[in-house]
Amino acid sequence: MSKAGKQMEYTALEKAFAGVRDLLLITPSKVDSGLDFNFRKQLREKKVKVQMVKNSLVQRVFEAQGLKLDEKIWRGTTLVAWGADSIKDLSKAVDGLIKEIEKKDPKAKDRLKIKTGVADGQPVSMATALTMPTRIEAIGEIIAMITGPASWIAGALTGPAGQVASQIATIAEKKEEPAPAPAPAD
Repeated sequence: MSKAGKQMEYTALEKAFAGVRDLLLITPSKVDSGLDFNFRKQLREKKVKVQMVKNSLVQRVFEAQGLKLDEKIWRGTTLVAWGADSIKDLSKAVDGLIKEIEKKDPKAKDRLKIKTGVADGQPVSMATALTMPTRIEAIGEIIAMITGPASWIAGALTGPAGQVASQIATIAEKKEEPAPAPAPAD
């Protein structure tokens, strides 16, 4: 490939992966056109993009964006999958589809292998990517962590004051009993 051709492809990859922080790297082996078409089509329906890339060029693009991956990952053919709302959604979509393909066709086992995942620019294993919270889930957990202790503090402050107030109200509601009459003197 000519230098101008490589530069054009590099520029296209830069544009395609600009701002992408969550992605999966997949190795296809012995994938026929039907499997490839169905794989891409079903992922497209889930708003996941898939692109086969030239390892040396995409490695340079990712390094320019601050993403350094192990050299072993760049061996063999590479499909890059990105999109969805989070790494968790992306991982579930790709993993579920691969398992569905393998279930339908036992011969398709190991034709699509996930090399690694990248979550917010950091390499992660597939198991970690599947369990990472989405952005909304993480925000919810943080809010719960903040409001939990605050509610305990509010309860601690209002609890004793409420008890004292109820005791005062109970005492105020008691009717005064008339004093017993003095015994007659003989």
